[in-house]
Amino acid sequence: MKKSRIAIPSKLPGGLAGMRSEHFGHCDLFTLVDITEGKIEQVDTIANVEHGAGGCLAPVKLLSGNGVNAMVVGGMGKRPLMAFHEEGIEVYYAPQDLYPSVQLALEGWLAARFEKMNGDQACQGNCHS
Repeated sequence: MKKSRIAIPSKLPGGLAGMRSEHFGHCDLFTLVDITEGKIEQVDTIANVEHGAGGCLAPVKLLSGNGVNAMVVGGMGKRPLMAFHEEGIEVYYAPQDLYPSVQLALEGWLAARFEKMNGDQACQGNCHS
């Protein structure tokens, strides 16, 4: 049985009806979706950590510690992208303008519309802050 826990950076209040946040490091919270065999089993939210406390690497540890193995983002820097790879969390890029809500991003991920993000796609500065 294939199981996944997907994280989607979200604006308050989060959940499937919530809107995505443009950058994971500055999001209000993460919507976590448990998927089994392509079906939604459970939806939760967890508050993001303060960006200053560990910078962009603190959310990496937060998500890893909560069993996340995939994430859908609109942008991220190279350093946290590499940290997610080291933690075994796959990062997928979904354009914010085409997939503005958590629900649309999740549907796109389930339909395998997104490619895994690589270092060349990572932000070099504050492109999504």
